[in-house]
Parts: sequence; C-alpha cells; structure tokens
Amino acid sequence: MSPPASSQQALMGYHELLGMQVVEWRSDRAVVELTIEPKHLNRSGNVHGGVLASMLDSALSLAGLYCDVPGNIRRGMTLSLTTTFVGPARQGVLRAIGTVRGGGQKTYMVSGEVVDEKGNLVAIGEGAFRRRSGSESPSGIAETGRQEPSE
Repeated sequence: MSPPASSQQALMGYHELLGMQVVEWRSDRAVVELTIEPKHLNRSGNVHGGVLASMLDSALSLAGLYCDVPGNIRRGMTLSLTTTFVGPARQGVLRAIGTVRGGGQKTYMVSGEVVDEKGNLVAIGEGAFRRRSGSESPSGIAETGRQEPSE
C-alpha cells in the first residue's frame, strides 16, 4: 500500500468528519479507508449505507482527479452515483477502491467497491463525474488559482 502522493489535495472537511483517509492515489485509481466507529453504525449495528455511499463517492471521484504536479490540483463533481449494498460491516477497517473505466477530458466514468479487512464485499458502485473547468489536463491548476462558483 503506497501512501497518497498528495494527501493534502485529497482531504476535505467531510473526509475528516467521517474519519476517511486517502491511502492510495494515482492516475485512474484511488483508495479510501475508514476505521469503523460507533458513530458509523445504524440502529442494526451495521455501517450506515450513507457512510458506504460517501466512501464510494470519494474514491470514485478522486480516481479521475489525480495530479502529480506539485502545487497543482484537479477539481470535480459527481454527476451520478449508483450504490448497491452487498453485505454488512460492523467493525474493523473498510476500503473503498475506485478505478476509472472510461470517459473523456471533462466527463469520466468510474466503478468501485467497498471491502472489509477480510476482503469481503460490502458495497459496489459506479458513477459519472465531471472535471471542473481547468481540471481537464492531468497537470491541473494552481491550488491557489481561481475557483469556479458553486453549482
């Protein structure tokens, strides 16, 4: 498991809120981990589906936004996300793995899965994502550069 090349660019407040960590990030692939805590569980004692969907959304989106140019970043947004819950998870570490499957300069499609620490499948997902203006190039844009207004 290689550490993320630029974890500062990957992390956001929402990752921190849930306790997600980007543990691998490279061109066309991202891996996000989360250690299950009581706050992640639903009333049945299983990880809440919203946590799993958030993990998939993060890993899938990041898979198409990798940038290896120091000081640069790529930004994107989710257009659609489909999640299928396969099995329960109650404790340990979860991994969401996203892999780009196709697309072009602006829009890209990604599929992925969430597995527990024993390799059991917990959820699968696929989605379509859009790179924001200036983020189409693998070299990205300066992190302090102009940001698009929220859409």
